[in-house]
Amino acid sequence: MTETATGADATTDDGAAEAPATDGGTAAAETDAGAEEATEAAGTRTPTTGAESVIAALEAAGAETAFGVQGGAIMPVYDALYASSVHHVTMAHEQGAAHAADAYGVVSGETGVCLATSGPGATNLVTGIADASMDSDALLALTGQVPTELVGNDAFQETDTIGVTAPITKHNYFASGTDTVGDTVGEAFAYAETGRPGPTLVDLPKDVTLGETDQTPKPPEPPAGAEVDPEAEPDAVERAARVIEESERPLCLFGGGVIKSGASDQARRFARDHGIPVTTTMPGIGSFPEDDPLALSWAGMHGTGYANMAITHTDCLIAVGTRFDDRLTGGIETFAPEAEVIHIDIDPAEISKNVHADHPLIGDAGTVLEQLLAAVDDGPDAEAWREQCADWKEEYPMTYAMPEDEPLKPQFVVEAFDEATGDDAIVTTGVGQHQMWAAQFWTYTEPRTWVSSHGLGTMGYGVPAAVGARLAADNAGETDRDVVCFDGDGSFLMTIQELSVAVREDLDITFAVLNNEYIGMVRQWQDAFFEGRHMASEYEWMPEFDKLAEAFGAKGWAVSEYDAVADTIEAALAYDGPSVIDFRIDPAENVYPMVPSGGANGKFALSEEQL
Repeated sequence: MTETATGADATTDDGAAEAPATDGGTAAAETDAGAEEATEAAGTRTPTTGAESVIAALEAAGAETAFGVQGGAIMPVYDALYASSVHHVTMAHEQGAAHAADAYGVVSGETGVCLATSGPGATNLVTGIADASMDSDALLALTGQVPTELVGNDAFQETDTIGVTAPITKHNYFASGTDTVGDTVGEAFAYAETGRPGPTLVDLPKDVTLGETDQTPKPPEPPAGAEVDPEAEPDAVERAARVIEESERPLCLFGGGVIKSGASDQARRFARDHGIPVTTTMPGIGSFPEDDPLALSWAGMHGTGYANMAITHTDCLIAVGTRFDDRLTGGIETFAPEAEVIHIDIDPAEISKNVHADHPLIGDAGTVLEQLLAAVDDGPDAEAWREQCADWKEEYPMTYAMPEDEPLKPQFVVEAFDEATGDDAIVTTGVGQHQMWAAQFWTYTEPRTWVSSHGLGTMGYGVPAAVGARLAADNAGETDRDVVCFDGDGSFLMTIQELSVAVREDLDITFAVLNNEYIGMVRQWQDAFFEGRHMASEYEWMPEFDKLAEAFGAKGWAVSEYDAVADTIEAALAYDGPSVIDFRIDPAENVYPMVPSGGANGKFALSEEQL
């Protein structure tokens, strides 16, 4: 029997789709010298079962931590984990396992690993896998499956996991051979982080993991055709360089790909060497320090007014590692209408998919930026443009009112946390108004410090993500780094069970619940576009989160007054363990600036009356 693989095709450097091999990378059965060396390096024993081969492959790949929930079909793999060097973290729910693994990978720069059993275990991973797919996060999911002979018979806890996850994985595999299952897992791990990162999945029938084998997995390698040429075509680089030199209003747009490729240093050097103002996407937050004079912060629906003005008026947009999603662009026809667009991306499929690229540069972000640095002889004369951008920052500052007769403002809370923590603090969030405030009123200066759900917009992401982020920092020896999770009351309630994991693992995390007793962003849209009909958005039935935190074994506070904010934050950060602060904020506060869906970025609203 051979391994079978389904899912999205790998993309080669010339843009041609090429399906990963279903034999060479996964079907080799012989134990060669390379595999023996990998086994010795990982400190693993020679596997005797398929399950032990799975774990040996993870060890050989360098996996240190995995997140999951035990169950019947995955039980052989968990049994093999018992004596493994891989630290397993039992989560309260499989969705939490996927989000924790995702965030672990975002902070560590490595492939996150999650496990679940068949049927409901696998389907509970789906939201987290889809989230990783939308945000191009390297994630490996291992799912149990009913024995091969029962597949397709509607057996107990059977689901077509391959069919369900094919649209949301970079590639997925059905493991059909005990001798080759370790090679399959190693390949899936490597493929998740090769080229444009993304999630992969291996479905593991119970007979395959229980079966006997004497085959040691090969060293992890991505499938044939998955590698991408890191360098862009030299002539295209030269043409782009001339456009940059001749521009009068150049603008850098740094996306999440800058961070994922480890290209923040190159991006910063490129912008500074040539005096080019910088805006980012939300996933690109931290790629360029927001306290730099060239920084315009992030752009898009709730981005800064000055970032959106710069995009609207630039004549040369240097976009790096972004897919130009609709929350960034607004209406495509009004996005950077005067600009020649230089688009650097490792995935040819993203070129001109949403925004037409006048100068596509396909390759690794860091490598291509190095090429551009060498090719641009004389930087553009952009002094007047920089002054214009500075004027916009003065004209559209990020401010908020604090009337004495109104409740606590959430922006004040975010700024107070930022002031109380170091530049290397990690922020995770759920999704909603609190997410936007955390992005707008915290000054990010380092990559991999902003951990959020962007493309899928998953409420409930923040709590399990904080677990994964904390463990990634701790594994790197960075135990002194602060990890702060900003959540809304609705988002917090969706995955609050993972607070029990933070308590059990004694993780030093501070959870700040910006509690307005609404699904706040929905309420804001209902007020603006649905004549104030608050259908299913009022959450007046929320529990007292400080008391609930204490019930879980965490430390809890409730704050509703300005003068208690700083002291409570100090106490929570000093507490050695998980703590929850329930901030009772102004329920009427809205997120601005705001570009209406499909609107023009340069016509952002600063109040509901302007929508």
